Amino acid sequence: MVDSVSEQVMQLEQRVERLIRLCDQLRDENRVLLRAQESLNAERAALLDKNETARARIEAMISRLKALENNG
Repeated sequence: MVDSVSEQVMQLEQRVERLIRLCDQLRDENRVLLRAQESLNAERAALLDKNETARARIEAMISRLKALENNG
C-alpha cells in the first residue's frame, strides 16, 4: 500500500512537472507571437500610410490632367 501511494505521488509530481514545462513553453510561444503581431501591426500601419499617400498623389495627378484637358 505504501509503495502504491508513493508511486502515485511520484506520478503526480511528474505530471505537474510536465504541466509546468508546458506552461513555460506556451508562455514563450505567446511572447513570440505577441512580438510578431506587434511587428505585423506596425507593418500594416506603414503600408496603409503608403497606400494613402499613393492614392492622394494619384488623385492630384488626375486633377492636374483634368485641369490641363479643360484648359487645352
